[in-house]
Amino acid sequence: MLDLKSLETFIWTMRLGGFRRAAERLNTTQPAISARIAQLQDELGVQLFERVGRRVAPTPQAMILLTYAERMMTLRAELLDAVADRKAIRGVIRLGVAETVVHTWLSRLIERLNLLYPAVSLEIEVETSPSLREALLRHELDVAVMLGSYTDIRFKTVPVGNYPLGWVVSPSLAIPPEPVSLQDLAAWPIITFSRTTQPYGAIRELFSSVGLPVRMFGNSSLASVVRMALDSVGVSVIPTAIVQRELSEGRLRLLRSQAPLPGLSFSAAYPANHDNHMSAVVAQLAVEVAIEYGALQAQTAD
Repeated sequence: MLDLKSLETFIWTMRLGGFRRAAERLNTTQPAISARIAQLQDELGVQLFERVGRRVAPTPQAMILLTYAERMMTLRAELLDAVADRKAIRGVIRLGVAETVVHTWLSRLIERLNLLYPAVSLEIEVETSPSLREALLRHELDVAVMLGSYTDIRFKTVPVGNYPLGWVVSPSLAIPPEPVSLQDLAAWPIITFSRTTQPYGAIRELFSSVGLPVRMFGNSSLASVVRMALDSVGVSVIPTAIVQRELSEGRLRLLRSQAPLPGLSFSAAYPANHDNHMSAVVAQLAVEVAIEYGALQAQTAD
């Protein structure tokens, strides 16, 4: 009888293109992967992989098996979702998040998941959105919460909130009277997200569209961006949600500007094949927690 563990091993070997990467994904050894594949081949009576030089390549039978194996794992996931006690569901979800999420509602998501699924563990990676997209494609993440939507048909995406950007400065910075013009802002370094991100590009375009040279200090750490604003290094462009305490305490202030900034829209993406139902669960929990966080922020503002 076909073993689901062996089928899972086979699927990841196919997706990742080799025994070594499948072993890393499944947190086991390469010999263990080889043994499971050998067992599966014995049960089916066919060869699933053949060696081509230094790598292994799938046979035609493997390509056929992949379709059925994925369907079986999807059915297993649907069964668990419909029948299993949440407390009995185990596993590890590799969650990637943009840093804005860390500073807003990530801790609430962890608490909610732990309450509902106490035997499920999270491995959290904090990266820029471009890096998260690449990691998702390489199957190094199960869920990624990142800037923008994700249009690859191999993944499902759900929106998880919008966050306004703001021009944020230390009160000690000698800023001209508000509303501040782009020309006034260009006199200072603009400190924001790293250069590979959407906000960085949008801010640079804002200045270049009116022919203004600007010094951009891209930074992959939002905590560092906030620190540089507090230290009066320049004008920071960051989500206002992450500096509410500093704003309320008067350590930072929000500038009114003649140039409106775009908002940040985040989405959660996960593989569309549904062979790990917890990926969809975590994405949906992210939606719920983000909505609750947004409502709480609105109440605080009122």
